[in-house]
Amino acid sequence: MKFILDLIKGMFVGVANIIPGVSGGTMAVSMGIYDKLIGAIGRLTKEFKKSFLTLLPIMIGMVAGIGVFSFIIPYCLTNFSFQTCMCFTGLILGGIPEIFGKTRGALKNEKKHIGPVHIIAFVLLLALAVWMALANPESVGADSINVGALMIIKLILLGIAASATMVIPGVSGSLLLMMLGYYSGIVGTVRNFISALKDLNGDALLHCVLVLLPFAIGCVVGILLISKLITWLLKKFESITYCAILGLITASPFAIFWKMESHVFTPVSVIVGIVLLVVSAVFTYLFGKKTKAAE
Repeated sequence: MKFILDLIKGMFVGVANIIPGVSGGTMAVSMGIYDKLIGAIGRLTKEFKKSFLTLLPIMIGMVAGIGVFSFIIPYCLTNFSFQTCMCFTGLILGGIPEIFGKTRGALKNEKKHIGPVHIIAFVLLLALAVWMALANPESVGADSINVGALMIIKLILLGIAASATMVIPGVSGSLLLMMLGYYSGIVGTVRNFISALKDLNGDALLHCVLVLLPFAIGCVVGILLISKLITWLLKKFESITYCAILGLITASPFAIFWKMESHVFTPVSVIVGIVLLVVSAVFTYLFGKKTKAAE
């Protein structure tokens, strides 16, 4: 049961990673697996078997979420942008009570109260997330990527940068790719890879692998590096780190709606959006509680 729950949570994190403005790290916090995810990655070299078994269902879910929803999410954002954004905002808001609880617990353990440093960390990281949303690129980049030696190096570096932001709650890796002009190319390659696999198209598969493999290598390196940093921060400055995470998460709804596709509002779309917001928030909250009970 625990394996299935973590797999489902991983799917939500994977889907979040392909939506500009939505942070995979924020979704991991909302789903209640952020500490587990970061801790397992940080201990991967020391406790490989235990960490691998912890990460396995989450990683499977993430890959499945990215693969399947790389087709669905672009369609939803184009045709039902407001409702889709409301749904993901609800998923994020439903996890805020969990992070509030962790912040209060950290303050209690440290025998501290909210001070100037906590407020500064909150405001600075909130401002960073808002700035990233406002840094609006003129385009999302080309739909295809031509492979060469220089491009392979670029893809590795892109993977490191994007994965680092994916791990940090409130900072969208897909938004960073959009700002750098590679969002459409990476997401399009994922879709092409699945289509080529279905059609058994060897040439197309090879091209997709040559694009996705160096990007994936960069992602692994970036995740390992940033997870160790966050683990250290949580160990040394737990309450301040959680306040900073709260600042990033608070800015997430703004980032989501700022990147929303143009939408014609109707009474029905507004009502459906509000219902999705409430249902998603309740789902995240109850899902987190159910997982705690299962663990």
